[in-house]
Amino acid sequence: MSNVEEKLLKMYDGSRPVEEDLFEIRYINQLAWTLVVVLAGVVIWLSIALINAENQRNALMTKQCADPVFKGEVDRKCLELVSSREHWWQHLWYGVTHLSPEEVK
Repeated sequence: MSNVEEKLLKMYDGSRPVEEDLFEIRYINQLAWTLVVVLAGVVIWLSIALINAENQRNALMTKQCADPVFKGEVDRKCLELVSSREHWWQHLWYGVTHLSPEEVK
């Protein structure tokens, strides 16, 4: 290699990325993905809670869980097992779109 070539290589050597330091801050990427997974878990957990609460609220509003023995009371076992709408996404959609309760007529 000639002296001119060595000077050119030495001059452009600093512009090449250092491969050892290229992934030095890998923990930031891991922190971001961990945050995404945790937040997705929280959203799923809150969605399940909203679906269950809306299912029970709709069952109480439509009087699907009236106690057959004691009139005017609620059968709590029925509230755990009732399916007041056909699909779970209907509960989720109603719960997300109706932020304030309906007025009772």
